[in-house]
Amino acid sequence: MNEKTARVMAFTAIILGFFMALLDTTIVNIALPEMTRYFGGNVSDISWVMNGYNLAFAVLILTASRLADQFGRRKVFMIGIALFTLTSLLAGFAPTLGILIALRVVQGLAGAIIVPVTIPLTTTTFPKEMHGAIIGIWGAVSGLAAASGPALGGLLMDQLGWQWIFYVNVPLGVLSLILTPLFIRESKDETAGRRIDLAGTFWITASLFCIVYGLIRVSDWGWTSPAILILFAAGLLSLLFFLLAERRRKEPMLPLELLKIKSFNGASLTLLIVGAGLMNVSLLTSFFLTRMMGMTELKAGLILSMMAIGSTLTSALCGPLSGKYGSRWFAAAGVAVIAGATYSLSGLEANSPVGAVLLRLAFAGLGIGLTMAPVMSSAVRNVPEDKVGIASGVTNMTKALGSVLGVAIVVTLLQQNIADEMKPAQASAVRIVSEDTVLLPPVKEALLASLKDAGAAAADASAAPSPGQTAQAVEKQLRSAAASLAPAQRAALEQAIPAQAADAEKLTGRVSTGLKEAAVQGFGRTFAFASLLLLPGIAFALISDRPYRRGRREINPAAESEIS
Repeated sequence: MNEKTARVMAFTAIILGFFMALLDTTIVNIALPEMTRYFGGNVSDISWVMNGYNLAFAVLILTASRLADQFGRRKVFMIGIALFTLTSLLAGFAPTLGILIALRVVQGLAGAIIVPVTIPLTTTTFPKEMHGAIIGIWGAVSGLAAASGPALGGLLMDQLGWQWIFYVNVPLGVLSLILTPLFIRESKDETAGRRIDLAGTFWITASLFCIVYGLIRVSDWGWTSPAILILFAAGLLSLLFFLLAERRRKEPMLPLELLKIKSFNGASLTLLIVGAGLMNVSLLTSFFLTRMMGMTELKAGLILSMMAIGSTLTSALCGPLSGKYGSRWFAAAGVAVIAGATYSLSGLEANSPVGAVLLRLAFAGLGIGLTMAPVMSSAVRNVPEDKVGIASGVTNMTKALGSVLGVAIVVTLLQQNIADEMKPAQASAVRIVSEDTVLLPPVKEALLASLKDAGAAAADASAAPSPGQTAQAVEKQLRSAAASLAPAQRAALEQAIPAQAADAEKLTGRVSTGLKEAAVQGFGRTFAFASLLLLPGIAFALISDRPYRRGRREINPAAESEIS
């Protein structure tokens, strides 16, 4: 077998592992309602099928990348693939929700082992002149895995059952395990010692756990709750202890010299912002499609996969171009495009055509592709070659943190914005019902009572009662009341039922329209604010690479020591 074919086979093994680890950050989401029915748990408990994976993934990714640098990237990669494949198989057979959550935590650990190793394995497989193009493909796969998760998960669940969102990983993992020892050569950081930095590992794990767990819990407990404030304070204090511990060690877990490289800091911060932005777009749009437009989860997932198409195209193109001309302008333009696409989503209405949604998501996908591959390419190009592994760990960690941060921010904003828009809408609805002159007092009282929970119902189109359902409820209410009346009164009330039901149906239609429009406005405000949160990413992207100089893209990392 010639060298070119061997490289392709090695890259195939790497990409298979990378794809399934990233896919599992999003593929499970669409199956959570079905899992709730299957296991009989509540929404809070079932959410840990997703949260458990994301928590372990974000917390352990830096530690895993350091261990790979020390003891061999291929060896650690194979351990991660084997563990991920095994837990995927067992998850499909999980008899209880608790066991499934435990397996997902272990699966998150395996994902944390796999993902950061893929970049250094790739850069040691291909010559330097091919790094830009190859990382472009890596970025395309990254976008494809993240954006196609809901669609693929929906198809598998619809046709085969929720267990297959885990079983699908097994053949991918087995194939990667077969190819890896045959075609990937071992590599490690030759300057790294074999002693594990226990103090550094403890403090960075404690810091990330407190911060990530706090962000996951913030939607339940609130940003200013004592528990959240304690978690964030403990996370920051642990981070300080980590930095102090690293300064004293001769062979630290994280070489602090990396933090003196301005372009590396810029790339890491850009990925933090883009990670949050990508989650904002996908999560908000998913909620909007299912709750405001009344789509099924499967249809919403298929529509969201449009982002994958856009990001795949631009990642494949921008990877080699950024390697030749530099990354910062591509990345800055990409963040600006994502921000513009996010803002354009604020103009969606509940009756917007699907084409309008697809166009906006394709636009967002183009921005993601413009950003991800160039920034990752810059991050590994601007650090010493033997530090590519830990640099990949840092950048993947910041992107994972951004995703968790994005969820925390967008859920908080959405709840607040819908509540703000709903207050005047509910007041208007109460006035409409109160001023009605047709409804009998008991019917009017029942409608007014139902308006107390109307905000929550309007925020979910599938949960809100239709005008027809309201009319049926009124008819049932009045017939039940009529049964206990004297014959003459019963006849009079039964004669009034059609008019009462018709008027209740008309009023419910008016009220529901107003409340739904208020919820749509809440979504619009959230999309608009989310776009503003992306703007600092443009500035970070502009310092994510050294300035391009014609005819020279080789970087001497040792020469760049300006503290960001």
